[in-house]
Amino acid sequence: MQEIILASSNRHKLKEIQAILADFGYRLVTMKEAGLGDLEIEETGKTFEENALIKAQAIFDRTGKITLADDSGLEVDALGGEPGVYSARYAGEPSNDENNKQKLLVELDHVQDSERTARFVSVIAMLFPDGHRIVTRGEVEGIIGRKQIGTNGFGYDPLFVVPNLNKTFAELDATEKNRMSHRANALKKLKTELRTYHENCRNQ
Repeated sequence: MQEIILASSNRHKLKEIQAILADFGYRLVTMKEAGLGDLEIEETGKTFEENALIKAQAIFDRTGKITLADDSGLEVDALGGEPGVYSARYAGEPSNDENNKQKLLVELDHVQDSERTARFVSVIAMLFPDGHRIVTRGEVEGIIGRKQIGTNGFGYDPLFVVPNLNKTFAELDATEKNRMSHRANALKKLKTELRTYHENCRNQ
């Protein structure tokens, strides 16, 4: 089974992505498992795509193996797309979910409900030793609520309301969220791209 190094030590993320990659005979390992636990990658990109590629490239340069990285965050229309790539550090360093949410609520305090539209974005980048690369983007649209609701999930989930469900991400169980999340949508596209890549490799 071919090994892929994930630019993360997040076990939840690994499990979610592994379920997709298993169909292709890949085994996903974290940076720590690959002996790269001490590698610090500076995310200097201005877009999710740039940051995902920076992370994947940093690991590829050290190992020469297939690498996979994702970058994700929240874009709020009334804030011109902020916090965007700075979602995890919106309220400053060190990263703090609660401070980030409180800052977002303050910034949107005077914004009407109809204008509090937002989306979660996930971009996945996958690099191969033969020079091929796959970059996919998944999104899910929502509204930023005026107070936190729900105890599941993490980050901005308690503020992100899914209109057709009238629930926040934090009110959904893991199965419900994973079925419709931005990362799930990016992974579906990744699966399609991988299928095409493998078909092309067999036909060469």
